[in-house]
Amino acid sequence: MAALIIRVKLRIFGLIPFLLAKMGQIKIGSSALVAILLILVVQTGCKSPSQQIKQADEAAYRIIEDKQKEALGKTSELRIERPSDIFRRRLFAGQNLPNTGAASLGTDKLEPIPHWPQVDLPVAHTSGDANVPIEPNRPTKLSLVDALQVGALNSPEYQTRKENVFKVALALDLERNNFRNIFTAQAQSQLDADTTGNETVSTLTNSADVGATRTLKNGAQLSAALAANLVNLLTQRRVSTTGLQADMSVTIPLLRGSGDYIVTEPLTQAERNVVYEMWNFERFKHTFAISIAQGYFDVLSEMDSVNNAEDNYRSSIQSARWSRRRADAGRIAEVAVDQAVQRELNSRNGWISSQERVKNRLDNFKTTLGLPTDAQIELDPNDLTELRARAAKLVEEIRTSMQYEAAVKAPPADAPVELMPPSREDAGPYEINEEAAIRLALRNRLDLRVTIGEVYDAQRQVVVLADALRGELTLGGSALFVDTDEDGHLRFNGGQYATLLTLDLPLERTKERNDFRNSLINLERAVRSVQTLEDSIKLNIRDELRALLESRESLKIQAQSVLVAEKRVRSVSLFLEAGRAQIRDLLEAQDALLGAQNLLTAAVVNYRIAELEIQQDMGVLQVDEKGLWRELPPEEIQNGTEE
Repeated sequence: MAALIIRVKLRIFGLIPFLLAKMGQIKIGSSALVAILLILVVQTGCKSPSQQIKQADEAAYRIIEDKQKEALGKTSELRIERPSDIFRRRLFAGQNLPNTGAASLGTDKLEPIPHWPQVDLPVAHTSGDANVPIEPNRPTKLSLVDALQVGALNSPEYQTRKENVFKVALALDLERNNFRNIFTAQAQSQLDADTTGNETVSTLTNSADVGATRTLKNGAQLSAALAANLVNLLTQRRVSTTGLQADMSVTIPLLRGSGDYIVTEPLTQAERNVVYEMWNFERFKHTFAISIAQGYFDVLSEMDSVNNAEDNYRSSIQSARWSRRRADAGRIAEVAVDQAVQRELNSRNGWISSQERVKNRLDNFKTTLGLPTDAQIELDPNDLTELRARAAKLVEEIRTSMQYEAAVKAPPADAPVELMPPSREDAGPYEINEEAAIRLALRNRLDLRVTIGEVYDAQRQVVVLADALRGELTLGGSALFVDTDEDGHLRFNGGQYATLLTLDLPLERTKERNDFRNSLINLERAVRSVQTLEDSIKLNIRDELRALLESRESLKIQAQSVLVAEKRVRSVSLFLEAGRAQIRDLLEAQDALLGAQNLLTAAVVNYRIAELEIQQDMGVLQVDEKGLWRELPPEEIQNGTEE
């Protein structure tokens, strides 16, 4: 097989033997030959930096597209060039934000340093967040959809993850290059002057050579080169000499370092690294999208708390005023007024604190998106409307249920108490069977695929390092052609041939022995990593299902608490008017209502986030190149668990 591969691959270098054979039949002037080689050297000169960037990008993006099909079964645009109208930059300009200089805006705004190459950087398409308008001196409003897209283009971490994919693609291209035809060309001109004699002797030497090498996947290395030298004596009789040399060689490992599985191991690992990075990036997109949703709803929850704190502050002011009038009329004690005023002060403090918490949460959220913290940004509260509607519907359902239960005769006080555990009658669509959810996660989790793949990588390393323990037997061969006729012309009609067989006995292999032993340890670690991640996935799934159940029950409980707190406030207000309650009772009832309202909002947000997290942990959440997610319909999840 090795001989067959070598014969096939030698055809790549067939042009040089053909030329040498032709040169044996015709005569070529030495000056003309050197000129031809010099032209070849010039023609194969360096490409411009812009051309090199273009070639690197073409190679990387071609690899990325191919590996996307292999790793994900689909392709999506993945570009590392960020648009010039990126949202962060537009905020600096549109809101006149302070900055430290050009680096705050982008690489293309930097002043070139001395000796900076002329580089035409690739230009990205129009930004996906360009539809978000920025008006001077006015906050820019972002919806959840806007935030997801802005984060995908502006987040430093998101950009770094994309660049990681690009870099491993370039690393793969470099490994592939080791098995391509590698061409070299160079020219040299040297002027010598010898003044030791009676007359200065000047000599001009021109040389040029072109060559090609190729490494085969079985370890064989082929090389061929053609070199020419022209020496002109510039003084005395101006004698000139010429020299032409062509050589070909082949080296074939027969023991250690031979075989496709050994020689191509770096290439195999580079191929797999791109797939791993694809899976890691896809997994990151899921976690990043959920972190944006979490941060977004956290801000909205705090905004809702501000509204509740404002209502509570207003009611405490009214209670304090009412208490003052009652005390002036002698109907309540002065201590009750002090209690009402104290609550008013506490309510004001809570109102101010809630406003500051919103600002802090919003600044942290801007950082997550990769935006300046001093940018004027506000979030669209309508994104909380759907969740509020879900909570309001539940409140009405519970209100009806409580009215029905109130109409039914209560059981005797000494009747046995039966505790009702949570049921699955009102379970959400993503509260699926635990075993089915775990099986779905083990089948779809991309990080688990990476860890399992690393076990196979560790196995291959054991094979490669075991091969390094063997002796080394190398077969080499070369052919050299050198000829010059008497009248200054070059002609090929003969050659020198050599064959070499080298044996290196494995007498000293201490390093290789230790490396081999460590590879077995690394394999054990890789296996343990799979086991650890598998256990972690199961734990996450179980935790998320419990979180869904707890959030659902908490949502019901908080809805009931709001109803009870509202009823309590109404009842205490009536009793207070009738003189049958203390002002302290009303203050406590109002505080309870505020707490219940805040907890209800938190519960509905927590349940929504838990729905997204269970989909992420099962590996069924999909996120596109714009950062937008697509939830898998519950019926498709159920079908997936039955496969």
